[in-house]
Amino acid sequence: MRIGELAEKAGTTAKALRFYEEQGLLPPADRTPSGYRDYAPEAVARIDFVHRGQAAGLTLAQIRQIVDIRDSGTAPCEHVRDLLDTRLAEIAQQIAQLTALRDTIADLREDATHMEPDRCDPDQVCRYV
Repeated sequence: MRIGELAEKAGTTAKALRFYEEQGLLPPADRTPSGYRDYAPEAVARIDFVHRGQAAGLTLAQIRQIVDIRDSGTAPCEHVRDLLDTRLAEIAQQIAQLTALRDTIADLREDATHMEPDRCDPDQVCRYV
């Protein structure tokens, strides 16, 4: 199938497909006699995998590692599990940081509830931030 048809079926753009091919996420397409890319039907599933990996927060480099393992004839399950474990740990850390930020902002907001403008330091813009 030509690049436009693959783009439509995969829910992406021809530009993205060319990029994925350059990055090794999509095998190079065969070429028609007139030079057009001619993708195999399984390219749709490959692009779907790339999109699902991105949705899980994996980088394109990590997705390429998974694809390379699969393309070498090995099931990438263990590698994927390790990547997902790492991603979960990163998300847990981000949640902890966001929780701490929320608590800090809530404390600042609580302090700002009891404003005393006459006690403001003229050398500060605002003591609540």
